[in-house]
Amino acid sequence: MSRIFGDIRQNGYVVRDIESAMAHWTDILGVGPWFYVEQAPITDFFYRGEPSEIKVSIALANSGALQIELIEQRNDAPSLYKDFLDAGNEGLQHVAYWTETYRTDRASLIEQGYEVGHEGKTGDYGAFCYFLTETHPGTVVEISDIGGPKKTLFEAIALAAKDWDGSHSVRSFTEAEV
Repeated sequence: MSRIFGDIRQNGYVVRDIESAMAHWTDILGVGPWFYVEQAPITDFFYRGEPSEIKVSIALANSGALQIELIEQRNDAPSLYKDFLDAGNEGLQHVAYWTETYRTDRASLIEQGYEVGHEGKTGDYGAFCYFLTETHPGTVVEISDIGGPKKTLFEAIALAAKDWDGSHSVRSFTEAEV
């Protein structure tokens, strides 16, 4: 556990081909099922303080208590994902900490000197903020607001993984919401 942020709850992988990445995690590592959205409903997105019209596909699955997130950026809008890929990287880009006191935690981290890299909202699921903590690939820190519907969604994804038999490996987010 981090003495600053708490438990790492998610590893986020930025990939060039999300379908191939889901197949690898499913077929080689046995992780799934994946809950996939081709165009994540991201709003109010800012990269280094400037508005950006990012378009991304996202897939989520759990391996035990750890959530795995796959992200493929579908346009050239400025973002930390694009920066990561442009630097020649692919794979683990961030670790995420979940909070039900997002606004307070975000303000506290900024007060402590952490600088926002990019941030936004995922539809009705809540806000997220990535801080500029990367000193080598895979060390960006995200805090994610899991109050409300996002918490319910994440719990459903974890539950689906618990006794997953390998069938129906890619599902829509709406299948986790039922």
